[in-house]
Amino acid sequence: MGTVRILRVYDEPEAGEYRVLVDRLWPRGIKKEAIDLWLKEVGPSNKVRNAFGHEEEHFPKFVRDYRAELADNSAVDQLRGILKKHAKVALVYGAKDHHQNQAAVLLDFLNDVPTDLP
Repeated sequence: MGTVRILRVYDEPEAGEYRVLVDRLWPRGIKKEAIDLWLKEVGPSNKVRNAFGHEEEHFPKFVRDYRAELADNSAVDQLRGILKKHAKVALVYGAKDHHQNQAAVLLDFLNDVPTDLP
């Protein structure tokens, strides 16, 4: 696996970086040419996403629920294949919070980082 990072969809990628949108919803104002692949199936389900609502107090439950979904999600295997194929990958997301979003949880999951949330 090459380098992989998370990047807000409105930020500029590095040169040669393959951008994978990991949101289930297309972000406003973004042209399709700005994204190399939209892998919406790897994003959290509507139920889990809506329960989180980007509210800080709901983040620990969101992490648990989303990681449980990822454990049984075949799109994760597809994403791992993409990571092997490309030297530099950005997991792109539309949320305003740079730390509490699905891309951060997904990156930790891919790196097998255990959660220390209660």
